[in-house]
Amino acid sequence: MERADTAGAAVLVAHGSPSDPVTQEAAVQALARAVAAELPGVWAVRAATLAADGALERVFDGLASGACVFPLFMSDGWFVGTALPRRLQALGRGGARILTPLGMLPAFHDLCAELVLAAIAAEGWRPDDTAVILAAHGSRRGEVPARRTREAAEAIASRAGVRSVQPGFVEQAPFLADTLRAAPPQALCLPFFAADAGHVTHDLPAAVAASGFRGPVLPAAGTAPGVVRIVARALCEIPRSDGS
Repeated sequence: MERADTAGAAVLVAHGSPSDPVTQEAAVQALARAVAAELPGVWAVRAATLAADGALERVFDGLASGACVFPLFMSDGWFVGTALPRRLQALGRGGARILTPLGMLPAFHDLCAELVLAAIAAEGWRPDDTAVILAAHGSRRGEVPARRTREAAEAIASRAGVRSVQPGFVEQAPFLADTLRAAPPQALCLPFFAADAGHVTHDLPAAVAASGFRGPVLPAAGTAPGVVRIVARALCEIPRSDGS
């Protein structure tokens, strides 16, 4: 049950992995605990994945009606814009405030630029000589995820001062393997994913192997330690019902 003196309540929601729901469910719950520890005061921060059977239904038990939802997604595409609101409505939580997804936050773009620059420095390269391939999901359902990825690519390029940031997608053109194949010799790959799940552990290595790409491939951006601070900050910035 939620404590009466909590400063706020939030549910972190991720896609999860239908083929490995337990691992991804544990990962988002660990993130929720880390975010709660970062927040001032006492917060009720919980987490669930859409893929784990019954997880979203259980996570709201005992939470106040004002609990908000933080999407651990890279865009406001079909899952955030349609599937998640439908699921919440079915739970009687249709009025829950859904915050801006992780991948669309300027602070997350800052973090991505930091990850890129750290990798470039480790290679002894210059940013303005380095290309970045932004490995992303894309979507067969619509253009929103690709558009958000291109917006993120522009933001990261501006912040990092690199030669270019070019998206490559798992589900649509330009496909990731083709983008990696066309990369210049001095290039690295940043996976623009929220979790270290199937697209990162299977689709990305397959695309790297098929393309012959030999540059550094970084961990998924959404798994970086700095994400805890970004989520906590986003929750702290939610206007409270008392106007404070």
